[in-house]
Amino acid sequence: MLPSMFISNNACSVPSSFWLTGIPGLEYLHIWLSIPFGSMYLVAVVGNITILAVVKTERSLHQPMYFFLCMLAVIDLVLSTSTMPKLLAIFWFGACSIGLDACLAQMFFVHCFATVESGIFLAMAFDRYVAICDPLHHTSVLTHAVVARLGLAALLRGVFYIGPLPLLIRLRLPLYRTQIIAHSYCEHMAVVTLACGDTRVNNLYGMGIGFLVLILDSLAIAASYVMIFRAVLGLSTSDARLKTLGTCGSHICAILVFYIPIAVSSLTHRFGHQVPPHIHILLANFYLLIPPILNPVVYAVRTKQIRERLLHIIKSGTQPRDT
Repeated sequence: MLPSMFISNNACSVPSSFWLTGIPGLEYLHIWLSIPFGSMYLVAVVGNITILAVVKTERSLHQPMYFFLCMLAVIDLVLSTSTMPKLLAIFWFGACSIGLDACLAQMFFVHCFATVESGIFLAMAFDRYVAICDPLHHTSVLTHAVVARLGLAALLRGVFYIGPLPLLIRLRLPLYRTQIIAHSYCEHMAVVTLACGDTRVNNLYGMGIGFLVLILDSLAIAASYVMIFRAVLGLSTSDARLKTLGTCGSHICAILVFYIPIAVSSLTHRFGHQVPPHIHILLANFYLLIPPILNPVVYAVRTKQIRERLLHIIKSGTQPRDT
């Protein structure tokens, strides 16, 4: 039940906190929903920490592609941890209240690191392009320093693009009709739609950033793969073509895992006016959970070195010790 301070009376006020509803319309299922969400979060944390540990200990994996994979693992840990602990607290304890500054911080981390992840996928596409189209210079072009700079550039781009989102809300939208956010976390548009006053600047900036990140990044990745496929088709034998394309398989799967849930969630939010609100919220949560869960699985299954290292660790752990 909502505290009286959060009940809307259609009057604009300056909030010190907001009230997250969790999954609106499914409040009676919150305790049961916590089981799959908690399990998925646990799998995401364990999977990504495992990837980081394997790459750190296996020197043969100290290559650009696996450094980028480690960056993905860190980003996925931040993305899932930005939302899931609060969501589970709502499910288990009814801890729906969130301070204004905490809400804006959560908004920043979610949108910033989603943007950073898109930038890392773009950097990985460049890595695959150089590895296949100019293999003789791959190690000289993608040095450890260059990989670090690309990762830093992706991070700074995320901060530069997303930093203004909470600032624009803080500076331009002090008054709100209600403090009840019909969402499980502080998503940008879910907060902006509650504000009194002119929200056009906030709306346009949010849509512009979405276009820059999703559309331009995906077009750049697609362009790199067009050049990769042209290079692959120029190889002499079908075995060589399949082997070369196999090195891109994990990256292509990870890209699809990242972009498809975001595209589905965005399209249903923009055009699915007949879709129930709880479906929108579930999709928004799934696109923050699916990549952190599936990225470690994709790379563990499709990458021989990671797979062999994991099998070696498992066998070492199950072998009886000499007494």
